[in-house]
Amino acid sequence: MKKIPIILLFFILSNLALSQIIKLDLKRSISIASDSSLQAFRAKNLYMASYWEYRAFKAGRLPSMSLKTTPIQYQRDFTKRYDSDRNVDVYREQQSLYTYGNLSISQNLDFTGGTFFVDSELGYMRNLGDNTFSQFSTVPIRIGYSQALFGFNSFKWDKKIEPLKYEKAKKQYLYSREEVSESVITYFFSLAMAQMEYNMAIENVASSDTLYNMGQERHKIASISQSDLLTLKLDVVNARNTLKNSEMGLKRSMFSFVSFLNMNKETQIQLELPDRPVELTIPMDAALLYARENNPDYLGFMQEELNMEKEVDRTKKSAVFDASFSVSVGFNQIAENFGDSYKNPLQQDLISVSFTIPLIDWGVRKGRANMARNNLNVTKISIQQKALSLEQDIIMTVNDFNIQQNLISSAEEALKLSTMAYNATKERFIIGKADLNSMTLSLNRQNTAQRNYISTCRDYWLSYYKLRKLTLFDFFEQKKLTELFDVTENVRP
Repeated sequence: MKKIPIILLFFILSNLALSQIIKLDLKRSISIASDSSLQAFRAKNLYMASYWEYRAFKAGRLPSMSLKTTPIQYQRDFTKRYDSDRNVDVYREQQSLYTYGNLSISQNLDFTGGTFFVDSELGYMRNLGDNTFSQFSTVPIRIGYSQALFGFNSFKWDKKIEPLKYEKAKKQYLYSREEVSESVITYFFSLAMAQMEYNMAIENVASSDTLYNMGQERHKIASISQSDLLTLKLDVVNARNTLKNSEMGLKRSMFSFVSFLNMNKETQIQLELPDRPVELTIPMDAALLYARENNPDYLGFMQEELNMEKEVDRTKKSAVFDASFSVSVGFNQIAENFGDSYKNPLQQDLISVSFTIPLIDWGVRKGRANMARNNLNVTKISIQQKALSLEQDIIMTVNDFNIQQNLISSAEEALKLSTMAYNATKERFIIGKADLNSMTLSLNRQNTAQRNYISTCRDYWLSYYKLRKLTLFDFFEQKKLTELFDVTENVRP
């Protein structure tokens, strides 16, 4: 016996690995999709963008240190100077070297909207050429404060909005993960239906072949007519065509499911339908309460209203006049050498108040303020409509879920009865006590019952996971999904 070449053996093993068959249940499928699907990847990155935006907001509330510097500036040109001897302006060559640095620490104050700062400066200038001259300029320390008077305080509004915005982003991430679960359920039961159709098609081919062979024997003894025999043969042809179509449908459903899970495209999956769920009745009041506490849309409503109130405040205060106030106290000194520039510094004081008063703007600012107030009223009405629509969606979903449990029981019973009826009719047909129409009708009822059972299971789990999405609450485990929030183990706010 010849040995199989190593490369050929590796190729065979690779193909076997690529075409591996995996058994998956619904829970495992949801877990894989939540970690690996592109939809889950998108949701995670949207959250991370919000996370870093919130981190930037938190960092903006802390003291910041900055360095402004001009390391070196060399200038050589002709500049205009006044010649007092001749009483004329003349151009003279000038060369200079300049360097400057400012180190400052600043802190934004949310309550007042102003900025407090402490800084220090050092400057050096040297004139080159015929008259060489050097000089240092220092500000050892300076303390100051500036803010807008009677104006818009963006820090105060950001302190209200940004934490709310980040909390919404966290819940929106969980909401998106539940949307992934809904998508998994749709693909899962679509594949389950395709596999069931394919299995039924195989059984129908085998059954129709058996019945046709029996019909041929019975036709020889004139037990059935030629028309019934032709009908049996037609059933064989139709069953084989149905098998081919169901095989193509199974491949399409398999490819869609595997692609959504972001698995190898050659992977073959064999599904295990979920067991009948335990009895669970969800109270309407509890579902509405959890939704108001956890649903990101409610936080979105609050954020939307705060944004409009912020705009009203901004336009209202800018409609009158703008005023700003700035004060600083420090020391400064100049000297021809570095050491002397820090000796006996003189006090440096600065107080500044400025106003910008609109005299004639033809009502532009007032119009903007009125428009902002009207937009706030429209927003409040829109929020009420959205909240009402959301509550109606929750109520309908709870009703659907509670009804689906009874439908599953009915679908199970219908499937059991249709299978028993089909087997009994098939046995009676074999012994000649049932006609072909009864046999066909019994088979169709069994197929319909199988389809209805899978559809009912799909609708049940879709209703349940839609409720999880709307309330961010696990009713089986009696836990808030927000308690399990952990988008990444290594990155936390």
